[in-house]
Order: sequence, then structure tokens, then C-alpha cells
Amino acid sequence: MIVNVVTDNHITGREQLVSEVKAAVEHSLNRFVPQLTRVEVHLADENGHKQGTSDKRCTVEARLSGLAPMAASANGGSLDQAVDAALDKLVAQLDHKLGRLSDRKGRTPYGGEEPA
Repeated sequence: MIVNVVTDNHITGREQLVSEVKAAVEHSLNRFVPQLTRVEVHLADENGHKQGTSDKRCTVEARLSGLAPMAASANGGSLDQAVDAALDKLVAQLDHKLGRLSDRKGRTPYGGEEPA
């Protein structure tokens, strides 16, 4: 799984920030590694140099092999809060989507009869 971190002009993309975000992504999404090919994390400060209560934004896009990309975004007072909230939303989406795909394979038809 390739993790790519992109920041806007108002966030300093220093190595410590990138490594912390990559570690959080790998920790949250490690059980989906067989299906994931690439994860992109976009970090932005919506107010720029001004102060705000929830002006940090994180958008996480996951590329799944054989499926359409899935994305989730969240705002927070700090980058850590925004990243954690966006990852929680993405994990819920992945659980829902991949769970539905795996459930469909073993389901019996509506007639109640097993296929021959």
C-alpha cells in the first residue's frame, strides 16, 4: 500500500508530520491491505493564517483494486483531530462496502433453495 501525503500552502509538510500521518493511515487501514493499492491524504488549513476552531481539513482517498475509489473528509481543531476523524469515516465506509461484497457470496436465494 502506497501512502501519499499532500499539504496546501498554509501547512508545512515537514517529515515528522508526513511520518505521523503515514503511521496513522497504516494503523487504521492495515486490515484492508490486500484490497488497497494506494491511499492519498490531503491536508489543508481553510482559514490560512487566521485562527479558527475547526479550520483544519483532512481528505483521505483510498484506491481499491477492482473497485471505484472511496473518500472521506473531516474538519478539526488540529490536524491530528481531522486525520483521525477522516480515517474513522473511511474505515466505516470500507467495512460497509467490503462487508457487503463478501456477504453476497454466501447468501441463499429468496426462494430458500440452495443452488444446484
